[in-house]
Amino acid sequence: MAAAGAEARGAWCVPCLVSLDTLQELCRKEKLTCKSIGITKRNLNNYEVEYLCDYKVVKDMEYYLVKWKGWPDSTNTWEPLQNLKCPLLLQQFSNDKHNYLSRVKKGKAITLNNNKTLKPAIAEYIVKKAKQRIALQRWQDELNRRKNHKGMIFVENTVDLEGPPSDFYYINEYKPTPGISLVNEATFGCSCTDCFFEKCCPAEAGVLLAYNKNQQIKIPPGTPIYECNSRCQCGPDCPNRIVQKGTQYSLCIFRTSNGCGWGVKTLVKIKRMSFVMEYVGEVITSEEAERRGQLYDNKGITYLFDLDYESDEFTVDAARYGNVSHFVNHSCDPNLQVFNVFIDNLDTRLPRIALFSTRTINAGEELTFDYQMKGSGDTSSDSVDYSPAKKRVRTVCRCGAVTCRGYLN
Repeated sequence: MAAAGAEARGAWCVPCLVSLDTLQELCRKEKLTCKSIGITKRNLNNYEVEYLCDYKVVKDMEYYLVKWKGWPDSTNTWEPLQNLKCPLLLQQFSNDKHNYLSRVKKGKAITLNNNKTLKPAIAEYIVKKAKQRIALQRWQDELNRRKNHKGMIFVENTVDLEGPPSDFYYINEYKPTPGISLVNEATFGCSCTDCFFEKCCPAEAGVLLAYNKNQQIKIPPGTPIYECNSRCQCGPDCPNRIVQKGTQYSLCIFRTSNGCGWGVKTLVKIKRMSFVMEYVGEVITSEEAERRGQLYDNKGITYLFDLDYESDEFTVDAARYGNVSHFVNHSCDPNLQVFNVFIDNLDTRLPRIALFSTRTINAGEELTFDYQMKGSGDTSSDSVDYSPAKKRVRTVCRCGAVTCRGYLN
């Protein structure tokens, strides 16, 4: 019987033993026969331990209450430790017990009632953590099925019992709301044989090519990026095709310990001035953004990104629809910088929003960008619009940076 570990990394336990008597007992509880569900000595190993629920000692023998994958809680059975060959699940059980005691009981060593059974509160917490792992694993699998880029997405929560967000849908590109049209086909393209040395799309737009030979951005913030598009004759290895290839790094959506909810960290080293991810969401009008912004501010959340490269007609709202960038937190001293990008859609009112690293970011480090830093890169007090029409409830910043401004908006 394979014990299914539900770690964020998707690890699996080694086979876990179970007796035929145990499976017959499961069938009896469900008023089934072994024959009716195809149980034989040949296929006993097809059954999986989903998680461990409880612990007790009987006549000096240790037992664990097992939740069987695909079976209801009413069929949970007590199994002796000697039958459980699933070290990952056993380790998770032990870790969860220790974490509960560290947080709730302040590290007291008393974990058993009369040294024979777990206290109900501890067992309840352990089951909740097990169910959370399963839910987060399923969400992680869904995110990786939906994403269209190379980098993998992982999910981790070692802080609390929060599960996947209930009202979030992963998308890979802008989602226009009714009445907004996104033209995603360029009308012309370059005919370069080597876009790095010839007069390419950026030159036609009157700007410099954004990247060097190491695929790092070399233009200052506020300068637009014009990449080669579907009309260009250059191939996929063109040095001017970076953002359109999507995230190349494996990233982890993780639960923060500073009260900022979910965050994103990189699992690999990212070189300075490298493309990390796009910011995507619903494209809405500025009027709709004002209406939604009032609601979001009252809830203390911020997901609106104004597309104000040349005008202020549209806004990207990543509250319900978005990608990994939905979970990236704000910092007044960020390690990501915003750039406006044009590829197939050359409408200057609707730039794509790309986030590039401002410095080397080490594996395990949280990714952040400045929510007030739009495509201009200007975060001075003069650049923030506090006109009466846009005056909102101010959200306190928790970034902890030395240069923290105190508020997100």
